[in-house]
Amino acid sequence: MSRSAEALWRAIAVFRIASLGYAALLIGVINKADYERPGWAWVAFAAMAAWTLITTVGYAHRRRRSTAFLVTDLLVTAGLLLSTFALQYPAVRATTVPVTATWVAGPVLVWAVRYGRVAGVVVALLLSVCDFALRNWTLATPNGEVIMLLAGVAVGHVAQLAAALEAERQHADRAEAASRERDRLARGIHDSVLQVLALVARRGLEAGGEAAELGRLAGQQEAALRALVGVESAAESGDVDLSALLLSVAAHWVTVSAPAGSVQMNGKAAEEITAAVRAALDNVRRHCGDQAHAWVLVEDELDVVTVTIRDDGPGIPEGRLAEAAAAGRLGVSQSICGRLRDLGGSADVSSVLGEGTEVTLRLPRAGAVPAGTVSVSTVSVSTVSASEASTRGAL
Repeated sequence: MSRSAEALWRAIAVFRIASLGYAALLIGVINKADYERPGWAWVAFAAMAAWTLITTVGYAHRRRRSTAFLVTDLLVTAGLLLSTFALQYPAVRATTVPVTATWVAGPVLVWAVRYGRVAGVVVALLLSVCDFALRNWTLATPNGEVIMLLAGVAVGHVAQLAAALEAERQHADRAEAASRERDRLARGIHDSVLQVLALVARRGLEAGGEAAELGRLAGQQEAALRALVGVESAAESGDVDLSALLLSVAAHWVTVSAPAGSVQMNGKAAEEITAAVRAALDNVRRHCGDQAHAWVLVEDELDVVTVTIRDDGPGIPEGRLAEAAAAGRLGVSQSICGRLRDLGGSADVSSVLGEGTEVTLRLPRAGAVPAGTVSVSTVSVSTVSASEASTRGAL
């Protein structure tokens, strides 16, 4: 519950106490002569005072603001309003304020704050019907009823605005906290991992030979990590360019082809797709050897973004992926397919023995939602021989 909403509940308690004082003034001084049974009028006032105390204490605790309590409040208030039938002279009911006076508006304000302006208007109408039944449909002036309706609309609108502002403030606080944590992690990465990678890259290139290859790999990873750190803030705040993220995986053995324009999509979804592409490229380097090459193609269509990773390795033997998943090696099933499944997309793995493997990642635009929102996805893996592939074309 927002601080502004809590302030509204406290204001309602103050209103009911002040209205109680006004009702006492009417009964004892202003409208004293209009009461046929003034003694019982004070009994009704005592009931109003007791119920004011109960609601003030009850509404002070958020857990007690239940629908049942609010309904009871409405019924008690309506009953005390209708008790005026037995207290005032019949001739003056059409022109004299009821025994409850303005205190009757309490439930209107309560329902408006708790459930919004529509609930406030409905409760105001119910109490207005009771008031008209008490006074006279033809002689009564609906000033009080109109004021109650306006109060229900205004207070309910203010309460809804307060709730929306509180939600926005909490979102801003979370974003600020995430930004501070991101900056802290970025500083830690810069002071440790990036410096080590830069040192390995420089020393490897200076040493030459096999160390030079390690130096080049370290340099590539340093560039990729710097790119990720650089786009992290954009990913937290909204859409990012998927092409820019995927271009960071380019290397001497990886060719990335992307549209000339940016491929804007949800930042979290773009990060997950990039991670899936990196997982696919890691599999190429691990299982296809240093001589293998890979190509990454980004396609931005109207309703779907497609990323294809293709290599010229030996392909995947039939049943190999199932064996790997059963053995607990989840590179394809989780790092690739699982990420797309959680985003609401699909991952297809096709392999031709002797001619390479192709991984196709598809994410509908409407499915670019934060990771963790599980949607139905399609994950298919097919392995064919080179002779079968000759009839349908190589990958």
